[in-house]
Amino acid sequence: MSTIVSQRRQPDLTTVLIATGFVLTLSMGVRHGFGFWLQPISAEHHWTRETFSMAIAIQNLMWGVFGPFAGMAADKLGTAKVIVLGAILFALGLIWMALVSHPTAFIVGSGLLVGAALACTTFGAVSGLIGRTAPEAKRSWAFGMSSAASSFGQFFMMPVDQQLIQHAGWQNAFYVLAALMLIVMLPMAWKLREPAREIDTGPHQSTMEAVREAFTHKPFLLLLAGYFVCGFQLVFIGVNMPAYLKDKGIVDPSVAVIALSLIGLFNIVGSYGAGKLGGFFPKRYLLSSIYLTRSIVIALFVLAPFSTYSVYVFSAAMGLLWLSTVPLTNGVIAGIFGLKYLSMLSGFVFFSHQLGSFIGAWLGGYMYTKNGNYDAVWLIVIGLGIFATLINLPMDESAIERDTKLPLAA
Repeated sequence: MSTIVSQRRQPDLTTVLIATGFVLTLSMGVRHGFGFWLQPISAEHHWTRETFSMAIAIQNLMWGVFGPFAGMAADKLGTAKVIVLGAILFALGLIWMALVSHPTAFIVGSGLLVGAALACTTFGAVSGLIGRTAPEAKRSWAFGMSSAASSFGQFFMMPVDQQLIQHAGWQNAFYVLAALMLIVMLPMAWKLREPAREIDTGPHQSTMEAVREAFTHKPFLLLLAGYFVCGFQLVFIGVNMPAYLKDKGIVDPSVAVIALSLIGLFNIVGSYGAGKLGGFFPKRYLLSSIYLTRSIVIALFVLAPFSTYSVYVFSAAMGLLWLSTVPLTNGVIAGIFGLKYLSMLSGFVFFSHQLGSFIGAWLGGYMYTKNGNYDAVWLIVIGLGIFATLINLPMDESAIERDTKLPLAA
């Protein structure tokens, strides 16, 4: 076992969870609400749905690309500094989306700014701090609380986004949210303090050694594949749900607001429950169960008679499964590889998630433009869920055994 020497007082776990919870609530809440801007922006600029879908797809891809670097910075420089940068980038990105009317500039600029901002203000950036602050017995629960905070953001921000667009206009809505990013996130970042640095008498491991170790370890590759599916499913549904409901004859915008809010509300329960269960049951079995249940719920939604009631039932069921993969996935990474590079490794896994998000967001708009409906994409979503179910089952969650003869940390 390694010996650990604390150099300063540990931060309070409750403070860390509250501060990061506010950041996640706002960041993920705004991100989940972008679907409400699809139709007003497309109508204003005379774009097809594919243009806005591509912008969201690029955002999700850049979120994944910047994720490992945001994680590295959080591990090395501290989470607070990364969140400050993210808040500034988020505000700039929202202002860009409000002002720019050229489709290519809109896609590239918002993709880079908002994508980088999300990398700095969501799970990859804060998971390392939470993991290092929480004792091992509470770690899975703490990750679950973090996911629940992001879910509350979706529940809380959906009606806020819709009301801002309706009463202030879609451009002013972006300005208000940009101001909120700075007003909320900067004080929360100030409250975050890193745990005491640890002097570890176990094997020393550089950043590149940690990366090579992860990418040659089969369970990590299985996590990458499973998280790709997660990203594809969630972003396709989140971005295209409001438009899909209108296509099916539900023109009342409040139905989409309630549907997405229900996803956020029930995901508070789902995320917390998954984190709690992850402390008692093998996480691979819980992950497989989540992906299988998602496929069943989506298939029933597509095949059952369509109504407002069926939309609400589907949203509640999906909410229980929405981000429940996050605490389990972060728990597996921490259990296998330890805490030193947790944010960075979570960032790499999340990059795979965002590759799936990119394809899910883009493919939804592309297939709609080509076929006039989303039928083919729903089938792909169901098939990918079954694939993720199968690949998580054989995953070995055991802590990796390292060569104890490696040079020791200074």
